[in-house]
Amino acid sequence: MKLVECVPNFSEGRDREKIGAITREIEAVPGVKLLDVDPGASTNRTVVTFIGTPEAVKEAAFRAIAKAAEVIDMRGHKGAHSRIGATDVCPFVPVSGVTMEDCVRLAGELGARVAAELGIPVYLYEAAARKPERRNLAVVRAGEYEGLSEKLKDRRWAPDFGEAVFNPRSGATVIGAREFLIAYNINLNTRDRKLAHEIALSLRESGRAKRDRDGNIVRDKRGGAVKLPGRFKEVKSVGWYVEDYGLAQISVNFTNFRVTPVHVVFDEARRLAGKLGLRVTGSELVGLIPKEALLMAGRYYIAKQGKSPGVPEGELIRVAVRSLGLSDVVPFDPDKKIIEYQFREEGAALVAMTLRGFVDELSTDSPAPGGGSVAALCGALSAALSAMVANLTAGKKEYEAARPEMIATAVRAQELKDALLGAVDRDTTAFNKVMEAFRLPKTTPEQAEEKERAVEEANKEATLVPLEVLEKSVEAVALAKVAAAKGNRNSVSDAGVGGLAGQAAGEGAYYNVLINLSGIKDAAFTARVRREAAKLKKSLDKEAKAVKDIVTRALGGPKA
Repeated sequence: MKLVECVPNFSEGRDREKIGAITREIEAVPGVKLLDVDPGASTNRTVVTFIGTPEAVKEAAFRAIAKAAEVIDMRGHKGAHSRIGATDVCPFVPVSGVTMEDCVRLAGELGARVAAELGIPVYLYEAAARKPERRNLAVVRAGEYEGLSEKLKDRRWAPDFGEAVFNPRSGATVIGAREFLIAYNINLNTRDRKLAHEIALSLRESGRAKRDRDGNIVRDKRGGAVKLPGRFKEVKSVGWYVEDYGLAQISVNFTNFRVTPVHVVFDEARRLAGKLGLRVTGSELVGLIPKEALLMAGRYYIAKQGKSPGVPEGELIRVAVRSLGLSDVVPFDPDKKIIEYQFREEGAALVAMTLRGFVDELSTDSPAPGGGSVAALCGALSAALSAMVANLTAGKKEYEAARPEMIATAVRAQELKDALLGAVDRDTTAFNKVMEAFRLPKTTPEQAEEKERAVEEANKEATLVPLEVLEKSVEAVALAKVAAAKGNRNSVSDAGVGGLAGQAAGEGAYYNVLINLSGIKDAAFTARVRREAAKLKKSLDKEAKAVKDIVTRALGGPKA
């Protein structure tokens, strides 16, 4: 599932009616979920957080910016927070299935539309910045709304989109792309804020001021403090005392958890605390966290136990929560704290069924679920078997040489399993959309044209889902080959079944691609997909034969 977070900041924090008008625009967009609305009276500013599919988020952001331009007049705005326009800043944040480059593209497309349709000058910042000096939001916003008129006269500060013309009502908007910010607190068995801050100084990237033997701050020729850098990049931290909990915490902001993971800082904080005679009792997450951050922690702690981290997602999350002590001061509910879990795809009902329930539903006269969903399920079962064989191998001394490859196989197989399980429902959802498109009226020429377009788009989507299943099935069979060739000999038949299930998945998906292509008029699309499917089918046949040969040879049967 492709998910993007958007966190626009609007220059209105007191008038609930205006704030509601803006957020209703966001909620009205299909494929988007509003997560949080945080108004501040003193700052006269509201921070809004929502997630959704990339195109839906971009549309919701535009509608919100347009509504803010309508209801907010900057000429009368006063507040404690820096701001440059009615919509002050609007960053896109990659959550899952999207890259930073995708978010940069969204920022550029939104910026162009805001300037063209709303007449608001737009600057790009952070990863979307087109000039190095515009990466820093504070630099772009310098002078604020009151200085914007003069700033636009400076050719160096011509907007990235729109004319360098002052819009007195709406000001300017800064749009960008940045990494997810994780707000996280590490709990200590002390009330002493200074001890917590001492650890924070060592953890954070900015470090601490250098001191001489007498404890005085060492300064450079300009009088500035000489800094000793801290241990971790993309980390900000301070120590504080929380009266509600009766303990001191190390408050940490991760500006890029892929550069410095949460669990690495947590373990280092434990080590540093021990040197000070303290103990870390657990930690606390403030707000939401990307699923991958906890999966990384789960894999890390399972690997430290000498076990294979190629286990189901739920187990990785459980281990991460326990290991980080995330329920130390308040209960940690993954369904409420993991951002991806806030946005469940509609119609994901088939994978929640019992085996009997699914098979019974499949056996009725309803056309969906059908062969496409069954193909995806076969692929998921194939990947699950490869993960099983790999995990049964990784812990055995006689297979020590194969351990790294088996762990990698198990981890990737779990990812494939989850992706293919998701396709079970997506295939049925795509088929239902085709049926809905065929039911559209065509009384007028306009309706007929709209129906034709809807059917074409629905058929394309219904083709791309099995094409994805076919692609993943090839990889699933390749994993079965690794499991069969290097895995536990006692489980070679399981690897063989995994290969067969993967082959069935790929073959079934290939059939579904072909039958769906027959209803598509776009010749270029049809030719491209047909070529791609044929290439994948050839790879599938090659990998499946290799698995059969390995398994039958191991079991003493004839070569396939």
